[in-house]
Amino acid sequence: MSEDIDSRRDDSGATAPAPRVAVEPTPQAPAGQAQPGPEAATPGAATQPPFNAGNPYAAQTQTVAHTVVKTKTKKLPVFLCSLAGMVVGAVLVVALIMTGALNVNRDAGTATATSEPSGGSQTIKIDAEDTTLAEAVSAKALPSVVSITAWSSGSSENVMQGDDSEASGSIGSGVVLDTDGNILTNNHVVEGATDITVSLNGESYEAELVGADTSSDLAVIKLKDVDAKNLTPIEVGDSDDLSVGEWVMAIGSPFGNEQSVSTGIVSSLYRSTALPTTSGTYIYANMIQTDAAINPGNSGGALVNDNGELVGINSIIESYSGSSSGVGFAIPSNYAVKIAKQIIGGKTPEHAYLGVRLGTVTASNARQNNLSVNEGAYVGEVIAGSPADEAGIKKGDVVTKVNDEQISSADSLIIALRSYDVGDTVTLTVQRGKNEKKIDVKLGSDADAQTSQGEETNTDSAEGAGNGMSEEEFLEYLRELMGNGGNNRQ
Repeated sequence: MSEDIDSRRDDSGATAPAPRVAVEPTPQAPAGQAQPGPEAATPGAATQPPFNAGNPYAAQTQTVAHTVVKTKTKKLPVFLCSLAGMVVGAVLVVALIMTGALNVNRDAGTATATSEPSGGSQTIKIDAEDTTLAEAVSAKALPSVVSITAWSSGSSENVMQGDDSEASGSIGSGVVLDTDGNILTNNHVVEGATDITVSLNGESYEAELVGADTSSDLAVIKLKDVDAKNLTPIEVGDSDDLSVGEWVMAIGSPFGNEQSVSTGIVSSLYRSTALPTTSGTYIYANMIQTDAAINPGNSGGALVNDNGELVGINSIIESYSGSSSGVGFAIPSNYAVKIAKQIIGGKTPEHAYLGVRLGTVTASNARQNNLSVNEGAYVGEVIAGSPADEAGIKKGDVVTKVNDEQISSADSLIIALRSYDVGDTVTLTVQRGKNEKKIDVKLGSDADAQTSQGEETNTDSAEGAGNGMSEEEFLEYLRELMGNGGNNRQ
């Protein structure tokens, strides 16, 4: 996340009571173990007998008793056991080699990464015997991750001269996509920026905004006057192949510390949430949860797998303090790169579009309005000519399922639909009065809706992907959803 994010991100503004912190006591010696001291007796020391007072000239003697236990080893059984162990070990090694679990060709090797659309490649020589996994992945992926400083409402030159009265800035990270200089990052890192500076491999470059998808919190910037030879596009992996427990590395600029890495695992998959902002609602669908440290400044940076391939864009954290608490989230690379390609191609990023305005059904408003269900997404309006209109969705319907996925709120319907592509057909379960109906809807594109929304100057309900809700309804729902201290626990 960008460095000025509080709680989940820089501009959320949510505060919460600090969680309890357990402080480990000073390590103590195990019970029964003597504490060393100036008068402690040396273990095993012989005891001096009393002085012979009757004969002071007699030689003083001491007796030390030793107990010796002799054992006799039978050589034949030991030999047979050793031989059996060698045979079993050899069989296991052969089996591991045949299954491919053990790679016997661990000499110094090379790793080659190729990235679309420019086809730029990198070759990293790795000594398999002396290099750890983290070192190998870092060597491959670090050159592809940049640090971004975004200034708004002022000039970075004025700040350098000490005049920062009208300027504010944030620090984030980004990922090099191609040798044309296109860099993928979070929208909240560069949103509203008038000056963007990128630090890459010790060099500083100016950058410009190519485009952004506000609702997905993704943006693409492009470096100015950069030589393609100085760019190392990141290799993009398949985020759909991730599994819980898989090793991952987060790369970025936490607190402005460039080229920093942290490692962890995939803690969970398919985490989804939505966050309101001054410019709209960020919809995070099917995110990757990881315990790799993600802090302010990591936003827009890379989450890579053990092959050094991009599998996610680090975006938000769940934390009382605003710093890493071991619960971070990344936008899957498959989705992020797809949106980036649309932006680079000059297209308006499109998402699955239903064409309704929504509210959230709660137990309270269900009683007040005599609704048949206590939760779901209430259809307050159907946009004329939209996929919902053509499918027969009506005002007053309450959507309770998308295919087999339960819908508990307007927010959850928006997130669920974001998981589908334009042209997909979904089955909506709706409650219409006392009757339950199943309606098939072919999802459209929200590109036209986004364009028309951008032309509107005054609206109380954001359509977004054609699935909006009023700000008042959304904030009411969000307060219920977040519970203690504004933390949305997934």
